[in-house]
Amino acid sequence: MTTLPDQTDRKLGLVIDLDTCVGCHACVISCKGWNTENYGAPLSDQDAYGGDPAGTFLNRVHSYEIQPDEGTAQLVHFPKSCLHCEDAPCVTVCPTGASYKRVEDGIVLVNESDCIGCGLCAWSCPYGARELDRAEGVMKKCTLCVDRIYNENLPEEDQIPSCVRTCPAGARHFGDLGDSDSAVSQLVTERGGMDLMPEQGTKPVNKYLPPRPKDQMQDADSLAPLLTPVAENPTGFLGWLDRSLGKL
Repeated sequence: MTTLPDQTDRKLGLVIDLDTCVGCHACVISCKGWNTENYGAPLSDQDAYGGDPAGTFLNRVHSYEIQPDEGTAQLVHFPKSCLHCEDAPCVTVCPTGASYKRVEDGIVLVNESDCIGCGLCAWSCPYGARELDRAEGVMKKCTLCVDRIYNENLPEEDQIPSCVRTCPAGARHFGDLGDSDSAVSQLVTERGGMDLMPEQGTKPVNKYLPPRPKDQMQDADSLAPLLTPVAENPTGFLGWLDRSLGKL
């Protein structure tokens, strides 16, 4: 079994704004592309154009319709990937030591050469963040694009996870959540960032920003602006047409 470090030098992770995410799946596509072409074994697909397609993804977006206590129903898009937990059960349950948490930045990774595909880490993860690649027979998970964030051959603006770089709505943020002065930590404080399923006791590093309250239309008709006359006394051709039709 693998042991977890007592503490890490940094806590690199994501902050995801549920108020801003539009569910476009750009993060899913960019993650699939980058992790198929670079770090580790490719993310395979099975029967991609057949009747029962399947594949390996490190990031997925789920959509839920919720009903607030007040107001109309809302559609919330919920991106989900590995949360790089401080107390990661997927690491401690691994029988070969393939899963491990890095001391220098807190990122949870899988050494694929040591992974036997037993699936214990997937069973232990309460978030369903690990997937078995059927073609390679190894467990795959989000790496926070470790091959990007430290790659000095990339421009500075590209030295962030692919999903963050790609998000057109700016709903994804990356940084050190162990530093209270970092931009992501301040964002969590300002917006009341929250853990996913805190009752599990895994202490996830990634945080979610809750949706903001929506404006309420109490007494106004949603079609009211369209029903308001353009002019009380139309003139010109429209005025003549209105008078002519009024005589019929």
